[in-house]
Amino acid sequence: MDDMVPADGWVDVHAHFTPPITEHERTARWEAMRAQCFLAPRPHHWSPRSALDHMDRTGIAMQMLSNIPSTLAELRDSNDYGAQVVAEHPSRFGLLAALPTDDPEAALAEIERAGSDLHADGYAVSAAYNGVYLGDERLEPVWAELDRRRAVVFAHPNAYAPAVLGHPVPLVEVAFETARSVVNMLYAGVFRRYPHLTLVLAHAGGALPALSGRLRLLGAEPWVPNPHGITRDEIRRHLGRLYLDTAASGADSHLAPALTMVPRDHLVYGADCGVPCSTDATMAANIEALRHSGVLTGDEADRLGRRALDLFPAARRRRGH
Repeated sequence: MDDMVPADGWVDVHAHFTPPITEHERTARWEAMRAQCFLAPRPHHWSPRSALDHMDRTGIAMQMLSNIPSTLAELRDSNDYGAQVVAEHPSRFGLLAALPTDDPEAALAEIERAGSDLHADGYAVSAAYNGVYLGDERLEPVWAELDRRRAVVFAHPNAYAPAVLGHPVPLVEVAFETARSVVNMLYAGVFRRYPHLTLVLAHAGGALPALSGRLRLLGAEPWVPNPHGITRDEIRRHLGRLYLDTAASGADSHLAPALTMVPRDHLVYGADCGVPCSTDATMAANIEALRHSGVLTGDEADRLGRRALDLFPAARRRRGH
């Protein structure tokens, strides 16, 4: 960290938070994670102060906070707490309010509450929330309302699912869950019907960019179920509308496929801060990878580091820009 070039005013779209819990609850969560092969050496603790300290050390100007608990009551309480943190530090944090996408009526109510009462900057959804993927037909009214609001929606995979082949899901499986959910949305016609929706994918879209060429080549072939008749050109255009964050994905091996799928100005900085799978060392290494990328050119790393302010105008105003 001592030799790291600071981020210098970057905005992190991928920053997790945890509402206050007891030491006993932290220990229980830690033990549950270790049972799923996530061998964190100690219980994780998040606080606004620890987040601000990290931001000050690394030059991060602002974090867009998200947290997606698995029950409606916890989700609403979490959104309330996130809004409180933003109210106390309006120039340093923004809120991406979580939506319970297994219950469309509850999700619509939370969209309204988060927008009018909590003054959220955007929304956060899980790629598969309690087993419901984002292309599920029951979510049609949710996407319609988000499109009407021209909302920015951050999509994150479920990092707390059971281990696969002895490895914790944040290592590999999250990348495939993101790809599955977006492909599900693509063939459900969500992107066709809702052109004003801005979707930001965690971890540079996971496995999706590497598979995007295969989708463009084969995705409209007659042997592929395609009830809405999505064309090859639509596959290209709809995937190209997505935004991708750089959380744990700053290496050129991530950036190169990402830039075959989306325009260069659709990359935004993300750190995956606030969870035990990210450490000061790994987040610093990711920033260094972006700064020394052979794929990015000129001052492109700095531009992507600040691009979130273009997506979240209220946060930009709070920053005084």
